[in-house]
Amino acid sequence: MLGYAARVVHDSIAALRGPTDTVRDAGNTFASQMTSAADQLSSLPFIGDRLKAPFEGLTGTGQTIAQAGTDFGVAVDRAALAVGLVTFLLPLALALVLWVPPRLIFIRRATAARKFIDAEADVDLFAMRALARQPMHRLARISDDPAGAWRRREPQVVRALAELELRDCGLQLPSSLPPA
Repeated sequence: MLGYAARVVHDSIAALRGPTDTVRDAGNTFASQMTSAADQLSSLPFIGDRLKAPFEGLTGTGQTIAQAGTDFGVAVDRAALAVGLVTFLLPLALALVLWVPPRLIFIRRATAARKFIDAEADVDLFAMRALARQPMHRLARISDDPAGAWRRREPQVVRALAELELRDCGLQLPSSLPPA
C-alpha cells in the first residue's frame, strides 16, 4: 500500500516531464532548421557569409532552449524520485519510531514475566502487581474488595488478579499450575 502510494506520487510528478521534452525537442528542431538555413544562405554569392551569421546565432538560441528543456526534465525526474521516496520512507520511519519502542518494551516485560510464572507463589506476585498497577474499574470487576481478598489469600481472587496482570504482559497462567 505504501509502495503503491509512493509510486502514484512519483508518476504524477514525473508526468510533468512531458512539456519539458516538448521544449527540448522544439529547441533542437529550431537549432537544426537555423543551421540548415545558415548553410543554404552561405552558398549565396557575395552576401551569403553576411546572412549566415544571424542564423548561426539563432542556432545557439535553439540549443539553449533545448538545454533548458533537458535541465528542467532532469529536475522533474529528481523531484519525482525525491518526493516518491519521502512518500514511502517518512510514514515507514514514523511507524517504526512509534511502533518499535513500545513493542520492545512489551517483549521485555513479557520475557521477564515468563521467567517468574513457574510456581504457585508467583501467582501471588502477579496478583500483588495487579493491585498496584491495574485501573480500579478492572479490579472492581474481580471483587468488591480485591486488596482484602488478596490479603485473605482467596484463591479465585488471587488467581483472577494474576491473570489480569499476566494478560497485560501477553501471557497466561501455565496449565501446570493447579487451578484455584
